[in-house]
Parts: sequence; structure tokens; C-alpha cells
Amino acid sequence: MAHLDSHQVVPQAAPPAAPQEPGATDTIVEGGLAAPYVIMGDEEAIALVRQCYGIDGTVTRFATEKDDTFCVQAGHGNGCDGKRYVLKVANPSEDVSEIALQAELLQHIGQVDPSLPVPRILPDHAGRAYAEITDRAGQRRQVRLMSYLEGTPLDRTRSSPIEREHIGEALGRLRQACAGFSHPADTRVLAWDVKHLQSLRPLLDDVSDEQQKAKLAAGLARFAAIEPRLAALPTQVLHNDFNLSNLVVDHAHPGFVTGIIDFGDAVRTAVAIDVATALLNQLPRDAAENPVDDLFASGRDLLRGYYRHASLSDEELAVVPHLVMARVVARALITLWRARRFPENATYILRNTQPGWAQLDWFLARSMDEVSATLVPVTV
Repeated sequence: MAHLDSHQVVPQAAPPAAPQEPGATDTIVEGGLAAPYVIMGDEEAIALVRQCYGIDGTVTRFATEKDDTFCVQAGHGNGCDGKRYVLKVANPSEDVSEIALQAELLQHIGQVDPSLPVPRILPDHAGRAYAEITDRAGQRRQVRLMSYLEGTPLDRTRSSPIEREHIGEALGRLRQACAGFSHPADTRVLAWDVKHLQSLRPLLDDVSDEQQKAKLAAGLARFAAIEPRLAALPTQVLHNDFNLSNLVVDHAHPGFVTGIIDFGDAVRTAVAIDVATALLNQLPRDAAENPVDDLFASGRDLLRGYYRHASLSDEELAVVPHLVMARVVARALITLWRARRFPENATYILRNTQPGWAQLDWFLARSMDEVSATLVPVTV
């Protein structure tokens, strides 16, 4: 395997990923969340794009959780079109089967619902959707180039009720587009798939604030009570990370959502979990300063749009609020643990953690039955 200077890329055949049961902190190790690595610099990324894709231009780094992602601005002339692209260079510990899952899922969505605004993968010089390189630090990594979706990340703007309905429509359409997809790696174990929440329990030991630890322990106990119900709910391959930073929007666009990005957490899980993740990201971030009775006021807008393309059973609707709480707990456990391990990236890692404490308080202040009744029925 050559280094990036000579840049040999090799074709990848994705090996089947056998299903596995998470144990202790194994869950957080999956997918590179626990793996330190040498980041790729801008100069190296520019050379990579030129050598693999024939594009001369400049790059701007995106803040990400576990890999190196760049916006590539192509130049003009010499075969370059002046467009923008997204270059993703995977964490060295990320398995090739996981990259294959993401690439093939995007290709599947593009065939089933071509108008859904998801990235399109651009082949390299050899016609490959992704390839392995050895970077200048000697790390073996998977690389791919994708189309750039124009718009503003939703976490940098606000949304109206009708715009939130459009978000729900996009989520419902995406669920339907993913419904027939399968892949050997789609049963991988992910820390961000809350069906594995109990496997994160050992991370409680690293929570230094005793009040916060007690709240997280209470949340884990509540999740344990609904786990058997969760296991009986419908599953399929899903995006599993429909958060504000993974949605690109344009207030002038009739559908509002102009991009659904980052399929790095795609996995076969409960449909209710996918919906809960989307609803979590519609919760008020200022609940500590401005307490609310209805934590799901904005989320109800999303559900109305979702129901135009998909639906949930009453049992799923009863479990979804508990899964939102579970995601709050998972986010706190994972981000507090990772911020201590990677202090240089703590600002990004913890960007959504603080609002979660007031959100968790809202759930714990209500009985299990009250929480179950929060969304039933959906008003469409």
C-alpha cells in the first residue's frame, strides 16, 4: 500500500459483517467513536482530490465527530467545473463494510426516489464509489467524494410550523425509500442506536457530577422498563441521525429541505427510534430558562408532515417519547465520555449536551404513563 504522495488506491470488496451483541463499552468503540487518529490536513486533502478525482481546487474543513470531511471548491478550466463537492476520509478504525453500507444505501435511495435530496457519490478515476488509501501518517482509510447540497444547515436557522412539516415529509419519504434495502453490515452495533442504550451503562462511572449521574441512572431505569416493548416494534434500515446539522434547508425552496446528509449512522433498527431521533432535534434548547408544558410542540409539526408519507402504530407512538428520552441519555453519556477523551474536539462534541439536562428533567418529572400518552393520537 503506497502513501498518499504516490497514492495507490485499491478496490474494496466489503466482507459480510456478522451480527454481534454489544457488551460493556464495546458499543462505543464501534464505528470509530473511541479511536484517536492523525487528522488529514488541507494540503493533503487537496492532493487527494487531484490524484483520485482529477479536481484542482481548494478545501474547507467541516467540523465532524470522527472523520475528516472537507468542502471541495473546484477551480475552473483544465476539466474542472467550478462546482463544490464533499470529500469524506473515514476514521482509520471504520470498517470498509460500513462504508459500503452507506454508499450502497445512497445509491439505492437515488434509484427508488430520485427526487429525495441525498448526496450522489462521484466515482474516482477507476470508477469506484470508495477506495482505500494510506495517508501521509501511514493510516489506511476509506475515501469517497459526493455531491454538495446547497442550502443552510438547519442548526443555523429557524423553522416555521409549515417548514417543520416539510422536514417530517422528508423523513417519511426517506423511510419509504430505505424500506426495501438490506446489506450484510446493516445489523452493525452503533452507540447512537438507542436500542443498545443499556450497553452504555458503564459510562456512568465517568460522570463526575453526582446530580447528573443520578438523572442518567433514572433515565436508564425507565428505558429498561420499555425495552421489551421496543424489541417487538417494526424495524428496517434507517438514517438514524435526522438531526439539525444533517439537514440542509432553504426558506425560499417550496420543500424547505434541500439536503439530507451524513448517513454514517444508518443501521437496521426500530422505525420508532428513527422518528424519536428526529423529534429529539425539535425539542426546545432553552427549556431550562423557559420551561414548557409541551416539550413536543414543534415535534408535532414534524409528525404531521411525516404522516403524509408514513405512519406509526399506537404502540409505536406510545414508545417514541421514551425513545426520545433514551436518546437524551445516550447523548449525555457518549459526549461526556468522548469530550474527556478528545478535549481538542470538546466544543463540537458537547454542542448539544447542555440543553439535554432540562429536557431530561421534563421526562423524569412525569410518570411513565404520562410520557407514553404524549403523542397519542397524532393530529394530522
